[in-house]
Amino acid sequence: MEENGFANGFSTRLGGVSPFPENDLNLAGFDEDSAENIYENRRRFLNVFDDKFTLTSVWQVHGDGVKIVETQQDVTETEEKFDALVSDLENVLIGVKTADCVPVLIGDVRTKAFAAVHAGWRGTLQTIVLKALEIMQKNFGSNSQELICAIGPAAGCKNYEVGQDVISAFEEKFSTCGKLFTPTRENHALIDLFTANKDQLLSVGVLEENIFTSPFCTMERTDLFFSYRKEKKINGKTGRLMSVIGRK
Repeated sequence: MEENGFANGFSTRLGGVSPFPENDLNLAGFDEDSAENIYENRRRFLNVFDDKFTLTSVWQVHGDGVKIVETQQDVTETEEKFDALVSDLENVLIGVKTADCVPVLIGDVRTKAFAAVHAGWRGTLQTIVLKALEIMQKNFGSNSQELICAIGPAAGCKNYEVGQDVISAFEEKFSTCGKLFTPTRENHALIDLFTANKDQLLSVGVLEENIFTSPFCTMERTDLFFSYRKEKKINGKTGRLMSVIGRK
């Protein structure tokens, strides 16, 4: 994405000040970490980027709402409840927070509009990545074939087990979702949200060669990433990663 004019990045847990258990780069979750720690961690993360950038995010609720960041007021308001952001503003990084859910970054190489999407199983079921693309098309004139997309670190299909309620919800919504599931035990299966989100992008004309998928599973690599499903039950808390994109 850099060569196409977009600053972007997926954080790790390394190099911070949070006790998760120590020296972790936790970038969100003010109910489980101090504001002082989180803001220092964000400062360190943003040091990777040009100092002209301002970071903005939202209060994520596992829904399908998409916030359009059009003004500086939109940038400063970070308590609105959405799970994706779309913008074309300069000097702004939009970000989504994850700790197993799938982050998707999208850039339009022609219009320079961009999006950041938080897609857990609920968001994937509600096709939030497609709703972000609809906003890009409607508001900024984006064309699917001119988009580049990066699917970041998330819980992978070898580890992310779900129950029959999730399986049934996907079967009801998507007639071809069978390939997303690998049965494990009765009424349970592993789910592949990487492929689910990639398939949604492909379904509206995004070119396969323009979709890049991270090889990392957050549940396998807790040395590098936070994992809610692995760490919450052990430590009672977990940190949050952040995935960001903006115009260079």
